[in-house]
Amino acid sequence: MSEQNLGSSEAGTRGGDLTTETAGAGTLLTILRDGQARTRTELMRLTGLARSTVTIRLDGLLDQRWITPAGPSVSSGGRPAVAFAFNPRARVVLAADLGAMHARAAVTDLSAQVIAEHRAEMAIAEGPEKVLGWLVDTFTELLADSGHTLADVCGAGVGLPGPVSHDTGRPVNPPIMPGWDGFDVPGWLGARLRTADREVPVLVDNDVNIMALGEHWVSGHAVEHMLFVKLGTGIGSGVITEHRLHRGAQGAAGDIGHIRTVRPGAVGAETVCRCGNTGCLEAVAGGAALTARLNEAGLPARTAEDVVRHVRAGEHTALALVRQAGRDLGEVLSSLVNFFNPDLIVVGGELADAGEHLIAGVRERVYSRSLPLATAHLQIRVSGAGERAGVVGAAVLVIEDALAPDAVDRSLT
Repeated sequence: MSEQNLGSSEAGTRGGDLTTETAGAGTLLTILRDGQARTRTELMRLTGLARSTVTIRLDGLLDQRWITPAGPSVSSGGRPAVAFAFNPRARVVLAADLGAMHARAAVTDLSAQVIAEHRAEMAIAEGPEKVLGWLVDTFTELLADSGHTLADVCGAGVGLPGPVSHDTGRPVNPPIMPGWDGFDVPGWLGARLRTADREVPVLVDNDVNIMALGEHWVSGHAVEHMLFVKLGTGIGSGVITEHRLHRGAQGAAGDIGHIRTVRPGAVGAETVCRCGNTGCLEAVAGGAALTARLNEAGLPARTAEDVVRHVRAGEHTALALVRQAGRDLGEVLSSLVNFFNPDLIVVGGELADAGEHLIAGVRERVYSRSLPLATAHLQIRVSGAGERAGVVGAAVLVIEDALAPDAVDRSLT
């Protein structure tokens, strides 16, 4: 699968797209997921189903707690009609955002609202069994803290800081993840997240993809075409097009960190990137590159967060480095704007906390180097989801899978 559909709840409200043959119980749930309570009569009109069929399918959804009565609706006379609404507390989701140097785990409801969470310093280089073991223990504690058990969980979503085969959930030659290449993350976690009769389904994706999902979700699906750029230890991007996450043929879409950004002979042109090439955007403007330059200038820095700390302290060297990093990023993004023509560019990750010092550099290059038509309505801003973008996106990955119409129909059989 190369794309993740983010518009199922919206598509369900277009009655013309639904037919009697396709409108199962899962389709009724899709309609109700837009947040509007509806009566049997309204659902009959939207789907073309008979009243008895709608009643049977609603009863199945009620039995599984996918929906709940929302009280009587306004009636023109006679007995008030009962309306039904989606129940976001019917199940919970386990979500994790694993970065190069940090890990965040959460329990969310089916609207991706965080119920409980925990963040820790955790180097992904410590290996899969140690990192995932911590994740299992943390999920267990968060479930207990929130009053839930594994029986309430409909799935777990995990973001990893490296290339991931979306079909298998296995990392593929991840440059900063020793010991992870080909590791069966879904299988390992599923075997340890299980009840007496089932394993919790586990979905895994690249961390930037799940952050893009989270940002799009928080925006209320209002943006049709979006680029999400993560600036942390490395640099990557997630692509949303027509409300869908675009992964490309092999799941490698959006890896902008390894685009060559400096001309041969220019400063930084011979900087070797972790991919083995020289002059990559990540090697010039990523968090690791900036911390190295700060250390050379006598300003101690170990992580991207240290870079931000120096920026907030008004250190001239840090300010200049971050502004130039914004320009370097903007140089690459200007080509992508001309090619892709997004509505919105969102910058997230640890370095995004540098705020306007970074964004000003990005805007400077994008607006001066891109075509006027492509930038006429383009917005460039810092992430609205902030540090929760990853766990929200990991939850969305699971929610859209678990609440797909065919998956809901299977849950009722």
